[in-house]
Amino acid sequence: MASSLKDKWVLITGASSGFGAAAARAFGATGARLLLGARRVERLETVAEESRRAGAAEAHTRFLDVGKTDSVNAFAEWARCKVGDWNSGGAGLHVLINNAGGAQGLDTVADGRDEDWEAMMQSNVLGVLRMTRAALPLLPQDAGASILNIGSYAAWAVYEGGAAYCAAKAGELQISRTLRLELSGTGIRVSSIDPGLARTEFAIVRFGGDMERERKLYEGTKPLVAEDVAETLVWVASRPPHVNIDEMLIKCTDQAAMHKVHRRK
Repeated sequence: MASSLKDKWVLITGASSGFGAAAARAFGATGARLLLGARRVERLETVAEESRRAGAAEAHTRFLDVGKTDSVNAFAEWARCKVGDWNSGGAGLHVLINNAGGAQGLDTVADGRDEDWEAMMQSNVLGVLRMTRAALPLLPQDAGASILNIGSYAAWAVYEGGAAYCAAKAGELQISRTLRLELSGTGIRVSSIDPGLARTEFAIVRFGGDMERERKLYEGTKPLVAEDVAETLVWVASRPPHVNIDEMLIKCTDQAAMHKVHRRK
């Protein structure tokens, strides 16, 4: 039987767009209480309002840059003030969604730029480590709490121009696997949700705003959309406390493999 998420606290990083924004609306529809973080605060406020209209019991926002330790720690302290300490009678945090991340550029290793590599490692790897470290004290034990890390098919299969991004997402996957060992016996669940070809702002950012290049990436396909992944996150988080969905690779039907995508004329 599914567990109710009504009135449970859910923290989502990178919640201003894409998977994060869709997750906010989807968890809001369950009646959850939301803590939303991202760098684009104005867009974050819009997402919070959409989540309230969807049914969220509460939706709070704050600036968050997972690439900076001080920002993560300040956000976690703000979150603690909202949810309370579970071991002192507070509700605690029920779901942590490490969604903030993304790709920068599509250069080969020979042509790669340090600033792109560093940005991807900061958000996709170090950001997950920082946010998880800061939020762990808020997660109650033996109560079905979950850490949901947004990974990628790129953690499983590589492609030209994707060395740093694939490495970063492989890092996220290994962090998830390590956390399961380290948290064994606590009742805290850890999942890596790894989407394949999905149409969000991801490619627009990666291609530096080149809309024609973004269009060609998805041309003739029916890719995943953010809501597909958001619905999956809600399903994973609402499993009974004794059930952990370790890893889930999600691809659109048109994507048989990284290099084999069906395209309609």
